[in-house]
Amino acid sequence: MTEIKGATVLVTGGGRGIGKMLVEELYLRGAGKVYATARDPRTVTHPDAVPLALEVTDPASVAAAAEQAQDVTVLINNAGASVGASYLDSPMDDVRRDLETNFYGPLLVTRAFAPIIERNGGGHILNVHSALSWLADGTPYSASKAALWSQTNSLRLELRTRGIAVTGLHVAYVDTDMTSGLDVSKADPRDVAVAALDGIEAGAHEVLADDTTRWVKSQLSADLEALYAQLKN
Repeated sequence: MTEIKGATVLVTGGGRGIGKMLVEELYLRGAGKVYATARDPRTVTHPDAVPLALEVTDPASVAAAAEQAQDVTVLINNAGASVGASYLDSPMDDVRRDLETNFYGPLLVTRAFAPIIERNGGGHILNVHSALSWLADGTPYSASKAALWSQTNSLRLELRTRGIAVTGLHVAYVDTDMTSGLDVSKADPRDVAVAALDGIEAGAHEVLADDTTRWVKSQLSADLEALYAQLKN
């Protein structure tokens, strides 16, 4: 288990959406310091947060952030992207972009901060996945989250011997800028942040943050028609 009170936490994508709520909830729980990263750190509005410029797909930017945040004990890989590319029709650069941000980005950040967390006596990493880790939505976004799920499962095994626990957070639609154009049921980002931090403090391997996510995972042992109704026709 990892105690939030007194911890030094870095949240990627900390200027809006789930990341913004994570920063707020971390301070409510007594975190000692919270680095909130964003491409433009001016978007970080919490008065106590330490704004930090970070582009997770840029190794130089990741290295610079790690150099400035040598006291981190908890890392939350929240930054993500959804391009909405088509596998068959979009430029390959667009197909790759979701994977660059959602798979390679967290890996770059984890590789930079795992030694720091270990040197500080151990701690925790949380990766933000999706219900689409288990359900293909027809775009590379779900593939990127499925790949991140596998990455998280591997890192959990590798890092436990170094005193670092790893949690995967899975969630369906959340009421953020990314889903603003969708007319669907959405979770409150604050509820997601609360569930995520509860999971860290409880030492949970996975957090399923809403009913949709729990249902999707429950269907993984069923036939594919359970998840893809169109296959029944």
